[in-house]
Amino acid sequence: MPDGAVLFDMDGVLVDSETYWHRFEDEWVFSAAVASGDPAHEEVTGMAYDEIHDYLGREYGTAVSKAEFVAKYDDRAQSLYGEDVVLTDGIPELFDALRAAGRPLGIVSSAPQAWISIVRERFDLGDLDLVLSAEDIDAPGKPEPHIYERAVADLGFDPTDCVVVEDSLHGIAAAARAGAFTVAYRTTHNATLDLSQADFVAEGPDGLRDVFLGET
Repeated sequence: MPDGAVLFDMDGVLVDSETYWHRFEDEWVFSAAVASGDPAHEEVTGMAYDEIHDYLGREYGTAVSKAEFVAKYDDRAQSLYGEDVVLTDGIPELFDALRAAGRPLGIVSSAPQAWISIVRERFDLGDLDLVLSAEDIDAPGKPEPHIYERAVADLGFDPTDCVVVEDSLHGIAAAARAGAFTVAYRTTHNATLDLSQADFVAEGPDGLRDVFLGET
């Protein structure tokens, strides 16, 4: 495994937010915002929320404006990140160990910076070498590789020297296409998905720690 920078997706990796976003999709997005059809969660998980509206519009048609769609997501995000989610077991210790090893550490997320800031402040994740959001790049987000290409370039690394931890099919695809060593984090919300596009699959928090620390 490369010994350079380590980049973490936020949703579904650092916090268990995908469980809540899937519930929100069932309760409002797929029932009220989609014109027809029955999208699967994995079709949109990992995408930027404004791009989710574009995707659903192309594939199923949308029954609400993009402005209303974005506003609903923004409103839900405040309580979701501020109250509902919990931090994945062992993340503070893992971050401390990576820092102690001198490895640059970053968050690369489809979530807006405002949402990332709620998580960082609530769980006191400390100093990071990079915090990059899909809103910061003038290019399509995950599953396209641009966000990870930008992240490693900003840190001064070649993609092959970096490790990315992702949970969604779109996120794994983005990291793999960028050329990074990709670790898929398997947990409850993606338990049945084929994560084989990743270079390695970490099973739960213990498996994730084992990838970097060699212990469970």
